[in-house]
Amino acid sequence: MTTTSPPRPPASSPRGPRTRFRRRLAGALALGIGLLTAGVGYTVLTPTAQVAQAQGDAALIAKGQQLYNNACISCHGANLQGVQDHGPSLVGVGDAAAYFQVSTGRMPLARQEAQAVRKPTLPQFNPETDEGKANLDALGAFIQSNGGGPTVPAVTGAALRGPDPARGGELFRLNCASCHNFTGRGGALSSGKFAPPLDPASEEQIYAAMLSGPQSMPKFSDRQLAPAEKEDIIAYIKSVSGDNNNPGGNPLGSIGPVSEGLVAFIVGLASLIGVALWLGAKS
Repeated sequence: MTTTSPPRPPASSPRGPRTRFRRRLAGALALGIGLLTAGVGYTVLTPTAQVAQAQGDAALIAKGQQLYNNACISCHGANLQGVQDHGPSLVGVGDAAAYFQVSTGRMPLARQEAQAVRKPTLPQFNPETDEGKANLDALGAFIQSNGGGPTVPAVTGAALRGPDPARGGELFRLNCASCHNFTGRGGALSSGKFAPPLDPASEEQIYAAMLSGPQSMPKFSDRQLAPAEKEDIIAYIKSVSGDNNNPGGNPLGSIGPVSEGLVAFIVGLASLIGVALWLGAKS
C-alpha cells in the first residue's frame, strides 16, 4: 500500500518583497517625472496672464493712480468699474485706450453727448511736453495694471510709418474709408456720431485708435491687421494729410473724387441753364 506525502507549500522566493518594493519605487519615480514634465510644459507653453504682465514699476503705477484719482475717478469709479450714466468701466481697456482718449483731449469729458470730440489737452497730459508724456505713461501703467489690454508701441513718431504707403492706402480703403473717407477727412455717422478727420492725429494716436477702437470704431487686433500693416496705414494717412495730397488745383476739401465730379456737374448744369435762359431772352 503506497502512501502519498502531503503537498508541500510553494517555496516563497527570497526576492519577492524586494521586487515589489522596486516596482513601487519605479512607479513613484515615473509618476514624479510625469508630473514634473507636465508642470514644466504648462509653464513654458501656457501664455502668461495679462494681469501678470501688467505689473510694472510700482512707483509709476502709484503716480498713475494719483493722476486717475484727480482727473478720472468721478466718472469711472474708484476701482475703474465705471459709473452708470457717467463713464464706462476701464478694467481691461489697456494703455492704448487711455493714451488715445487723454492725449487727444477727449477725456475728461466736458459734458455728456453723443460722441467725445477732440479738444485741447489738459496741460499735465500734453503729449508734446516731457511732463505730459511722463504723466501719460504713468496713467497708462495704472490702467494697464487693472486687467491688462492693448498697449501702445514703444516706438513713436515717424518710426511708426511703414515703408509701403501704397499698400497702406489699399488697407485704408478696405477697412477705414467707409467712415473716414478716402483721404481721412471724416464723415457723418448715425445717432449724432461722426468719424473724425485724421489730420490732427499723431502716429501714436492713430495706432492706439486701431488697437482700442474708440466709440464707433472697430478694434483691429494683430490678427486682423498685423503691426506692419498698421504702420503702412499710418504712412498712407500721413502721406495724404494736410497739403500733401494737393499737388495742384483746388483741394475741394480733399474728400475724394466724388466732390470733383459733383462740382463739375453743378457748374456744367448751371452753365447750360444760363445759356438756355440767355437764348430764350434774346429770342
